[in-house]
Amino acid sequence: MLFLYYLIFINTALFCLMCIDKKRAIKNQFRISEKTLLTLAFLGGSIGMLAAMDIIHHKGNKFKIFIPFFVIESFFLLFILIKIIIF
Repeated sequence: MLFLYYLIFINTALFCLMCIDKKRAIKNQFRISEKTLLTLAFLGGSIGMLAAMDIIHHKGNKFKIFIPFFVIESFFLLFILIKIIIF
């Protein structure tokens, strides 16, 4: 159950960071590095990143290559969690 809370938190945090980065890009301010965003996506926040890419149209062309792999990884981690809880 703790892992589910982690996934909700990391996805929400990454979505918010993508929104902040988009606003900073519009204002030509200091931005959040792509390395940080991709690391958080790899750590389970890929669904939040995918949602941000779709809703606010941010980093859509740059990260399209990575996101499908990260989404599959997130669902795989969720599947392992369900298997552990059931058995």
